[in-house]
Amino acid sequence: QVQLVESGGGLVQAGGSLRLSCVASGSIFRVNDMGWYRQAPGKQRELVASITRGGVTNYADSVKGRFTISRDNAKNAVYLQMNSLKPEDTAVYYCNADVIATHTIGIIWGQGTQVTVSS
Repeated sequence: QVQLVESGGGLVQAGGSLRLSCVASGSIFRVNDMGWYRQAPGKQRELVASITRGGVTNYADSVKGRFTISRDNAKNAVYLQMNSLKPEDTAVYYCNADVIATHTIGIIWGQGTQVTVSS
């Protein structure tokens, strides 16, 4: 079974940093685009950043210059370095990936990791 496992969330003061990690496991042949989304209470899930297999990145305007997405294709992993965090960054962060695997083709999601930024 293919799954995404996230880690690295937590509580941090405004201005601080966190690094999220997400690793895809299972019988995977290839991972294409990967991304991070977030969902704050009462709000819709929104794209934070995405990265293609070749390393082309895309960011939400609200995080440009503060967050950096990267990936390690050998490990089927994606990372999100979050700097200069603000209280409005508080949300559950989800990673997703477009995978080709033994019994799965398409987008899969992680279980989410909570990020809380205190003022």
